[in-house]
Amino acid sequence: MKKGLFFLLSIVFILGCARVRVEAPKEPIKVDISMRLDIYQHVAKDIDEIENIVSGPKEKLQPKNGSSLLDYFVSCAYAQEGLSPQVQEAALRRKDRRSGLISLQEKGVIGENKLGFLELRGSSSPDAEQLIEQENNDRMIIYAAVANKNGTSVEEVQKLYAKRLQQDAPAGTPIEVLNESSGVYEWKQKS
Repeated sequence: MKKGLFFLLSIVFILGCARVRVEAPKEPIKVDISMRLDIYQHVAKDIDEIENIVSGPKEKLQPKNGSSLLDYFVSCAYAQEGLSPQVQEAALRRKDRRSGLISLQEKGVIGENKLGFLELRGSSSPDAEQLIEQENNDRMIIYAAVANKNGTSVEEVQKLYAKRLQQDAPAGTPIEVLNESSGVYEWKQKS
Protein backbone atom coordinates (compact mmCIF):
# COMPACT_ATOMS: atom_id res chain seq x y z
CA MET A 1 0.00 0.00 0.00
CA LYS A 2 2.86 2.35 0.82
CA LYS A 3 4.49 1.59 -2.53
CA GLY A 4 1.23 2.40 -4.39
CA LEU A 5 0.80 5.68 -2.54
CA PHE A 6 4.44 6.58 -3.15
CA PHE A 7 4.07 5.72 -6.84
CA LEU A 8 0.88 7.85 -7.14
CA LEU A 9 2.50 10.83 -5.39
CA SER A 10 5.56 10.51 -7.67
CA ILE A 11 3.37 10.70 -10.78
CA VAL A 12 1.47 13.71 -9.43
CA PHE A 13 4.77 15.43 -8.54
CA ILE A 14 6.25 14.79 -12.00
CA LEU A 15 3.13 16.04 -13.76
CA GLY A 16 3.03 19.05 -11.48
CA CYS A 17 6.49 20.13 -12.64
CA ALA A 18 5.36 20.83 -16.17
CA ARG A 19 7.30 23.39 -18.19
CA VAL A 20 5.67 26.70 -18.96
CA ARG A 21 6.74 28.56 -22.08
CA VAL A 22 6.38 32.31 -22.25
CA GLU A 23 6.15 33.73 -25.74
CA ALA A 24 5.68 37.25 -27.04
CA PRO A 25 2.32 37.81 -28.71
CA LYS A 26 2.24 37.80 -32.51
CA GLU A 27 0.15 40.99 -32.62
CA PRO A 28 1.18 44.25 -30.94
CA ILE A 29 -0.24 45.02 -27.53
CA LYS A 30 -3.13 47.46 -27.67
CA VAL A 31 -3.71 50.09 -24.98
CA ASP A 32 -7.13 51.59 -24.34
CA ILE A 33 -6.95 55.41 -24.36
CA SER A 34 -10.59 56.10 -23.57
CA MET A 35 -9.52 58.40 -20.74
CA ARG A 36 -8.68 61.16 -23.26
CA LEU A 37 -12.15 60.92 -24.76
CA ASP A 38 -13.65 61.22 -21.29
CA ILE A 39 -11.75 64.47 -20.70
CA TYR A 40 -13.07 65.90 -23.97
CA GLN A 41 -16.61 64.93 -22.99
CA HIS A 42 -16.27 66.80 -19.69
CA VAL A 43 -14.81 69.84 -21.44
CA ALA A 44 -17.64 69.79 -24.00
CA LYS A 45 -20.19 69.57 -21.17
CA ASP A 46 -18.62 72.58 -19.45
CA ILE A 47 -18.58 74.52 -22.74
CA ASP A 48 -22.27 73.77 -23.24
CA GLU A 49 -23.10 74.91 -19.69
CA ILE A 50 -21.22 78.18 -20.13
CA GLU A 51 -22.62 78.90 -23.60
CA ASN A 52 -26.14 78.19 -22.29
CA ILE A 53 -25.58 81.06 -19.86
CA VAL A 54 -24.21 83.35 -22.60
CA SER A 55 -26.62 82.64 -25.45
CA GLY A 56 -29.23 80.25 -24.13
CA PRO A 57 -29.54 76.53 -24.86
CA LYS A 58 -29.32 75.35 -28.48
CA GLU A 59 -32.54 73.37 -28.08
CA LYS A 60 -35.46 74.29 -25.92
CA LEU A 61 -36.08 71.74 -23.21
CA GLN A 62 -39.44 70.07 -23.65
CA PRO A 63 -41.59 69.73 -20.53
CA LYS A 64 -42.26 66.16 -19.47
CA ASN A 65 -45.66 64.59 -20.01
CA GLY A 66 -46.75 65.37 -16.49
CA SER A 67 -46.21 69.13 -16.65
CA SER A 68 -46.74 71.02 -13.47
CA LEU A 69 -47.77 74.54 -12.57
CA LEU A 70 -44.09 75.32 -12.06
CA ASP A 71 -43.44 74.72 -15.80
CA TYR A 72 -45.58 77.77 -16.59
CA PHE A 73 -43.44 80.07 -14.44
CA VAL A 74 -39.97 78.60 -14.96
CA SER A 75 -39.13 77.73 -18.54
CA CYS A 76 -35.56 76.53 -18.01
CA ALA A 77 -33.33 75.91 -15.04
CA TYR A 78 -29.56 75.58 -15.36
CA ALA A 79 -27.43 73.48 -13.10
CA GLN A 80 -24.49 75.66 -12.17
CA GLU A 81 -22.68 72.92 -10.32
CA GLY A 82 -19.00 72.89 -11.04
CA LEU A 83 -18.70 76.40 -12.48
CA SER A 84 -16.67 78.76 -10.36
CA PRO A 85 -18.05 82.21 -9.49
CA GLN A 86 -15.38 83.81 -11.73
CA VAL A 87 -16.55 81.73 -14.70
CA GLN A 88 -20.19 82.58 -14.02
CA GLU A 89 -19.36 86.30 -13.79
CA ALA A 90 -17.34 86.15 -17.02
CA ALA A 91 -20.21 84.32 -18.76
CA LEU A 92 -22.72 86.92 -17.58
CA ARG A 93 -20.49 89.75 -18.83
CA ARG A 94 -20.25 87.95 -22.18
CA LYS A 95 -24.03 87.70 -22.24
CA ASP A 96 -24.36 91.45 -21.68
CA ARG A 97 -22.12 92.32 -24.63
CA ARG A 98 -23.42 89.58 -26.95
CA SER A 99 -25.78 91.75 -29.05
CA GLY A 100 -23.04 94.28 -29.81
CA LEU A 101 -20.66 91.54 -30.85
CA ILE A 102 -23.23 89.83 -33.08
CA SER A 103 -23.79 93.09 -34.92
CA LEU A 104 -20.05 93.45 -35.57
CA GLN A 105 -19.76 89.79 -36.61
CA GLU A 106 -22.62 90.02 -39.11
CA LYS A 107 -20.94 93.04 -40.71
CA GLY A 108 -17.67 91.11 -40.97
CA VAL A 109 -15.79 93.57 -38.75
CA ILE A 110 -14.73 90.90 -36.26
CA GLY A 111 -14.18 87.18 -36.68
CA GLU A 112 -13.74 84.02 -34.65
CA ASN A 113 -10.18 82.71 -34.86
CA LYS A 114 -8.92 79.13 -34.46
CA LEU A 115 -8.14 79.62 -30.76
CA GLY A 116 -11.55 80.91 -29.71
CA PHE A 117 -10.74 84.61 -29.64
CA LEU A 118 -12.31 87.49 -31.50
CA GLU A 119 -10.06 89.12 -34.05
CA LEU A 120 -10.48 92.44 -35.85
CA ARG A 121 -11.08 91.78 -39.57
CA GLY A 122 -12.20 95.20 -40.79
CA SER A 123 -12.18 98.85 -39.80
CA SER A 124 -13.69 99.60 -36.44
CA SER A 125 -14.08 102.20 -33.74
CA PRO A 126 -12.21 102.40 -30.43
CA ASP A 127 -15.43 101.22 -28.73
CA ALA A 128 -15.44 98.06 -30.85
CA GLU A 129 -11.78 97.41 -30.05
CA GLN A 130 -12.50 97.79 -26.34
CA LEU A 131 -15.46 95.39 -26.67
CA ILE A 132 -13.21 92.82 -28.37
CA GLU A 133 -10.56 93.17 -25.66
CA GLN A 134 -13.11 92.73 -22.84
CA GLU A 135 -14.65 89.70 -24.57
CA ASN A 136 -11.27 88.03 -25.14
CA ASN A 137 -10.27 88.66 -21.50
CA ASP A 138 -13.46 87.00 -20.25
CA ARG A 139 -12.98 84.11 -22.68
CA MET A 140 -9.45 83.57 -21.36
CA ILE A 141 -10.78 83.44 -17.77
CA ILE A 142 -13.22 80.75 -18.89
CA TYR A 143 -10.63 78.76 -20.87
CA ALA A 144 -8.17 78.70 -17.97
CA ALA A 145 -10.85 77.65 -15.47
CA VAL A 146 -12.20 74.85 -17.70
CA ALA A 147 -8.68 73.58 -18.38
CA ASN A 148 -7.82 73.63 -14.68
CA LYS A 149 -11.06 71.89 -13.73
CA ASN A 150 -10.58 69.10 -16.29
CA GLY A 151 -6.83 68.65 -15.97
CA THR A 152 -6.04 69.52 -19.58
CA SER A 153 -4.19 72.31 -21.35
CA VAL A 154 -5.66 75.72 -22.07
CA GLU A 155 -4.81 75.23 -25.76
CA GLU A 156 -6.95 72.08 -25.96
CA VAL A 157 -9.88 73.89 -24.36
CA GLN A 158 -9.43 76.80 -26.77
CA LYS A 159 -9.55 74.52 -29.81
CA LEU A 160 -12.74 72.82 -28.63
CA TYR A 161 -14.31 76.12 -27.60
CA ALA A 162 -13.38 77.73 -30.95
CA LYS A 163 -15.38 75.07 -32.80
CA ARG A 164 -18.46 75.79 -30.69
CA LEU A 165 -18.10 79.58 -31.08
CA GLN A 166 -17.67 79.29 -34.84
CA GLN A 167 -20.77 77.06 -35.08
CA ASP A 168 -22.80 79.58 -33.07
CA ALA A 169 -21.52 82.64 -34.97
CA PRO A 170 -24.08 84.35 -37.23
CA ALA A 171 -23.86 84.22 -41.02
CA GLY A 172 -21.37 86.72 -42.40
CA THR A 173 -18.90 86.21 -39.58
CA PRO A 174 -15.31 85.66 -40.68
CA ILE A 175 -14.04 82.38 -39.21
CA GLU A 176 -10.55 80.88 -39.27
CA VAL A 177 -10.73 77.27 -40.46
CA LEU A 178 -8.26 74.62 -41.54
CA ASN A 179 -7.92 74.13 -45.29
CA GLU A 180 -7.74 70.33 -45.53
CA SER A 181 -5.84 70.30 -48.81
CA SER A 182 -3.07 72.74 -47.86
CA GLY A 183 -3.03 72.14 -44.08
CA VAL A 184 -3.05 75.91 -43.45
CA TYR A 185 -5.61 77.94 -41.52
CA GLU A 186 -7.51 80.43 -43.66
CA TRP A 187 -10.18 83.04 -43.06
CA LYS A 188 -13.54 82.65 -44.79
CA GLN A 189 -17.04 84.08 -44.42
CA LYS A 190 -19.50 81.87 -42.59
CA SER A 191 -22.54 81.28 -44.77
